[in-house]
Amino acid sequence: MSTTEGAPVDLEDGEAGGSIEGRSPWRLAWERLRRDRVAIVSFVIIVIIVLVAILAPLVASITGHGVDTQYRANGLTPDGLPKPPSGEFLFGTDDLGRDILVRIAYGARISLLVGVVATLITVGIGVIVGLAAGYFGGVVDTILARLVDVVLSFPFLLFAIALVSITGPSLKVAIIAISAFSWASVARIVRGQVLSLREREFVQAARSLGASDSRIMFVDVLPNVLAPVIVYTTLLIPTVIVVEATLSFLGLGVPPPTPTWGGMLNEAISYYQVAWWFIVFPGAALVITTLAFNLLGDGVRDAFDPGSDRLINAGKGD
Repeated sequence: MSTTEGAPVDLEDGEAGGSIEGRSPWRLAWERLRRDRVAIVSFVIIVIIVLVAILAPLVASITGHGVDTQYRANGLTPDGLPKPPSGEFLFGTDDLGRDILVRIAYGARISLLVGVVATLITVGIGVIVGLAAGYFGGVVDTILARLVDVVLSFPFLLFAIALVSITGPSLKVAIIAISAFSWASVARIVRGQVLSLREREFVQAARSLGASDSRIMFVDVLPNVLAPVIVYTTLLIPTVIVVEATLSFLGLGVPPPTPTWGGMLNEAISYYQVAWWFIVFPGAALVITTLAFNLLGDGVRDAFDPGSDRLINAGKGD
């Protein structure tokens, strides 16, 4: 603790002497995040995966193998089984003689596209519903809260099966099915935050100055709930990726021959005893991607709420 002109000033992170500069919560969160080695490594892995997805055509060009090209002459054994990893096929081939490495690269496009797009739609709907429910309260809050309860109680897989049976499997249907049920959790989080903010002094001051409800909601209140929304968004992306893989595995996602990690796992079921690479490499791609996003999300959460671990550890010690 130091004083400047009689006023106490806290010194953080061992900063002693010299000028003391105030730092916003966002800057403090960034400084904590960049010191988190696990989060940084996870971010680097995610960047690599994104680059692989973007450069999937380049991967196909370097290997000389098309994503849907079947190399039955040199991609299958004389018994018609997939070939193991080799200099020609680095990750081996699948049951049709296609290059697994190329298909994993293209499959990353689907997983990341669905993960990001469905998450953005989910968060957008959830934030709007949560803001309206928490800010207006009363009848609006009751109606929207009951709607959230209904969505959370409806079986997601049943809805996905019904939707696919009507429209047929496609990328668009997968995004709609995931977004239609994921927004409710975001809305509940935002609603709880807004309920604790709507009677604060800065909101009352904005009302007294004649600000409109929409301006107060999106200019004054929303920035104060962005931190938990960002944390939840980071943790939601891997969940959506797993859900998309599950839908594709069950035949409810993107239809073949478009490569998806879930679809590749489904194709490998009959061959895992004789072609381990067929199931290991797509499975590893899915696990590494979701793990990297989860670890990054944990780092973002700890950056915004550095006391959470201390509270948990303190509880364990009681």
